[in-house]
Amino acid sequence: MAAHTLLVLAHPRTDSLTAQVAARLHARLKDEGGTVDVLDLYAEGFDPALRPEDEPDWENREKVYSPEVRAHMDRVLAADDIVVVFPVWWFTPPAILKGWIDRVWNYGFAYGRSRPRLAGKRLLWLALMGGTPEEIARLGMTDALGLMLVTGISEFCGLPDASLRVLHGTELSGVPVELRVGRVAELLDEAERTLTEELLGATPTTAATATTENTENEEPAR
Repeated sequence: MAAHTLLVLAHPRTDSLTAQVAARLHARLKDEGGTVDVLDLYAEGFDPALRPEDEPDWENREKVYSPEVRAHMDRVLAADDIVVVFPVWWFTPPAILKGWIDRVWNYGFAYGRSRPRLAGKRLLWLALMGGTPEEIARLGMTDALGLMLVTGISEFCGLPDASLRVLHGTELSGVPVELRVGRVAELLDEAERTLTEELLGATPTTAATATTENTENEEPAR
């Protein structure tokens, strides 16, 4: 059966290279016969600020969060695969994406249960960076992002089948105008190959059996 993918986009401009990458991946996923839920955080007006109604209650993992957050949780739960496309600013994802994680990937939902509710999903973080592979390696940017996104978020939330891939050289201001169309085409092709390698050409793993901090309570996920 074809997979259902939650495709998350984090860029304010609809004509950005990031948006074009997301659109190419959307088209490829549909061509494969899958269904796609496009979550454009800026276009949907998602508020990244964590307020008291969505603050974790460490004494109550059954806390009912705000309607907006619960709607996003439902979209995450419905997905077989999650693909997140974003630019890297100041060595990190955009604030709106970090705020989406803060609010939606919350205690009692994405973590804090002996049986991870998100187990079995596959997750691809696709980051756009302006520098060359050599520059980015020298600065340690990919390692820093991997520690945050793969180890600190994905694996902590029970998604061992998660990866971070980088599109390098996405800053087009230094590319001669007459060569930019060709460079964009190269990057879009690379993004599609990445999707194929990480998700479309891969076999899904079985549901994770890893546990979070609440191993003393082996309750069913709900």
